[in-house]
Amino acid sequence: MAVPTQFAFRTSKDIGIVDAAPVYQPLPGFERPQGNIRCCVYSPCGRFFAWASSERVTVIDASLGHVVTALPAQNVFELGFSPLGSFIITWQRPSKDENGDAVKNLKVWSALEGRTTGPEEDEHNVVGRFVQKSQTSWNLQYTYDERYCARVVTNEVQLYESADLGNVWNKLRVDGVADFAVSPGKNHSIAVFIPERKGQPAAVKVYNVPEFTKPVSEKNFFKGDKVQLKWNKEGTEVIVLAQTEVDKSGKSYYGETTLYLLSVNGGFDSRIQLDKDGPIHDVTWSPNSKEFGVVYGYMPAKTTLFDVRARATHDFALAPRNTIIFSPLGRFVLVAGFGNLAGQMDIYDLEKNHLKICTIEASNASVCEWSPDGKHILTATTSPRLRVDNGVRIWHVGGGLMYNEDLQELYHVTWRPQSITTRPIDNPLHPAPTPHTSALTYLGTVKTPSKPAGAYRPPGARGQVTPLAFKREDEGGAAYVSNGSLSLGIGVNGFGKARKREVPGAELAPEDGTGTIAGYPVIEGDDQLSKAAMKNKKKREAKKAKDATEKAAGSTLQPDNVIPTTTPSPSRSPERRDRKGHERNRSRGSVGARPLSKQGQRDQRRSCEQQPNKPPPVPKTSGILPTQAVNEPPPDLTVTSPGGAGLAQDKKIRALLKKLRAIDDLKMRRAGGEKLEGTQMKKMDTEDDVRKELESLGWHD
Repeated sequence: MAVPTQFAFRTSKDIGIVDAAPVYQPLPGFERPQGNIRCCVYSPCGRFFAWASSERVTVIDASLGHVVTALPAQNVFELGFSPLGSFIITWQRPSKDENGDAVKNLKVWSALEGRTTGPEEDEHNVVGRFVQKSQTSWNLQYTYDERYCARVVTNEVQLYESADLGNVWNKLRVDGVADFAVSPGKNHSIAVFIPERKGQPAAVKVYNVPEFTKPVSEKNFFKGDKVQLKWNKEGTEVIVLAQTEVDKSGKSYYGETTLYLLSVNGGFDSRIQLDKDGPIHDVTWSPNSKEFGVVYGYMPAKTTLFDVRARATHDFALAPRNTIIFSPLGRFVLVAGFGNLAGQMDIYDLEKNHLKICTIEASNASVCEWSPDGKHILTATTSPRLRVDNGVRIWHVGGGLMYNEDLQELYHVTWRPQSITTRPIDNPLHPAPTPHTSALTYLGTVKTPSKPAGAYRPPGARGQVTPLAFKREDEGGAAYVSNGSLSLGIGVNGFGKARKREVPGAELAPEDGTGTIAGYPVIEGDDQLSKAAMKNKKKREAKKAKDATEKAAGSTLQPDNVIPTTTPSPSRSPERRDRKGHERNRSRGSVGARPLSKQGQRDQRRSCEQQPNKPPPVPKTSGILPTQAVNEPPPDLTVTSPGGAGLAQDKKIRALLKKLRAIDDLKMRRAGGEKLEGTQMKKMDTEDDVRKELESLGWHD
C-alpha cells in the first residue's frame, strides 16, 4: 500500500495533521499542541514538520508524529527549512540590546543535532546569526544540494558555505540590487534585479556561481519597479514578471505588468508578447520545465501556454480566471478564478489534446494546491480574509468532493511534500475513489437551486435578448477597450465602440435619409450627450434662432425715432388700460417719439398674430407721413468699436489719475503722523511730473 498523502492546518487554538487519501484520519501518535501557534511549515523534503509557539520551536517526524527536537527560540514569527531539511531558519522581530546595537534576529539551526533542554545550551544548535530587519524576503536562499546559501545586503549578494555561516565565501557586487533568486536546478546560478534609477532602465542579470565578473544573460527594460523571478524546475530558464506601482497611461489602478524570458546559457532573451490588453494575473512553469502558462487580460481573461522560446502553443477559452497551477506530474493544469471571482476551477488534461475534464465550484477559496500524487486538489477558506465558513475541502481530479472539514478561524493549510518517484504510475481518473463520509454529509446539506441564478434584470428588460453591450466577451459580447481613463470607457461600460443611447426594450426610432430621427436633427456628437443635456441644447438653439429673427424683423419694420400705436391687450380691464395710457401720455409730454424697445417689438408682433385679418398697425409720427415711414430704408445697425487711439489715451489718463489719488492718500497719512517708507516718499515726489503729463494729454482740473 502506498504511503497516504498528508496535510497540516493551523487554527487560532491548535494544529492538526491529517492523513488524506485513502484513509482520511488524524495522524496516529501526534498530540495536537494547544495555544497561540504563530507559524508552521513542512520541510521541502517532507521529512519534518515544525511549528513555533511563544516559548520554543518544535520539530516532529512527519511520518510518525513524535518530537525530534525542540529549539529554545522565543517569539518566532517566521520559520523555514533548507531544501534537504538539514537546517531550520527562524526570524524574530528586530530589537536592540542594552547598548543600542541591533540584535541578530535571523538564526540558522541544525535540525539533526541533539535536543536542547536549557538556556545554557542555546548555542549548541545555532549555526549562524544575522541581522534581518525586513520581514519581506527574510529567508536565506539555498542551492539544491545545500552547498551554498545567499542573502542580499546593500549593493551586493553575499554567498556562504552552509557549513560555515560565520564567514562570507564570495560576494556578487551589483550596485542597486533589490532582489535575487537562486536557481533550483543542478547548475548554481543566481538572477539579480536592479530597479530603475536616475533615468537608467531596470535590469535582470544572471550569473553562474562563482564567476561573477560578467553575467551570462542580461535583460534591460523600463517600467520595472519590482519583479517576480520564476525559475523552471531544471534551472535553465527564468521568467521575469515586472510591475510598476503606477500606470502612467491611466488604464489601471494597479500599475503595468510585463513579462520577459531569459535563458541561463545566454542564447535567448525576449519579451513575451501577449495579444490581449490588460494586467498579467498569473504565470507558472510546468514541472517538465518545457512550457509555462500565463493568465492575462481584462476580464474575461485569456489563458495561454508557451514553450521555452515564448511561442504560444495553445489558447484556452476566455473566462473570468486569474490562477493557473500545473499538477506535480505535469499531466493536468488547473485554471481558476479566486479572490473577487466566483471560485470556479477548470481542469484540463494536457495529454488528451487539452481536453476539459470538469469544472469545480469552490466559492470563497483562498488556498488551492495540488496533492503530491496529482490526483486531488485541496481548497480552503482561511482567516483573516474571510472569518466565516472556514474549512478544508479535498476534490478529486474528476470533479467529485472527497473530504470536508469545517474549522474555526483557520489560518494556514498545506500539503506535505512527497517525492513523485514514490508514487505508482496509474490512471488518476479511473477508478473514481469513494468519498469520505464527511463529504457525503456536506453534500447532503447543500441546497441545489431549482434554477440557475443569473444576473439581475429590471422588469422592463425581462424576457428579452440581452444586448451585446452587457455581455462578457466569452459570452459573445464586445471586448473591453480602455481609453486611458480610470472612470470612463469608450462605449457602454467601457466595452466596444461608442454607440447611441438606447433604452432596453424600446423600439428604435426610424432614421430617414435627411439625417433626422423622428423629425429631430441629429448633430454630430449628440449621441454622447445625456437626455437632459440634449434637451437644454435644443432650447438654447431655439432661443438663438428666435432672437435672430426678432432682431431682423425689428430692424426692418421700425425706424429709430418711431413709437408704434398698439392695440391694448384684451386681458386688461378698461380702467387699467385707460390709467396706463394716461400715465404714458403724461410722462411723454413734449419729448416726442422714442425708439421702440425689444419688449415693445414683441408686443407689436403678438398683437399682429392675434388679429391676422387686420393690416399691421401704422406707426404715428410727428411730421412724417405713414407712407414715408414705411418706404424708408432700414437704418444702418452696424456696430463699430471705439477708436483705438482715443481708447488708449483715456486709459492712460485714468492710470495717471489713479496715481494722483494714491499720492493724495500718502499726503494725508503723513499729515496724520504716520511714518512712510522710502518708496512711498519717492512716489510723492512724482506728483508734479504726473500733473504735467496729464496737462499734455489735455486734462485739466
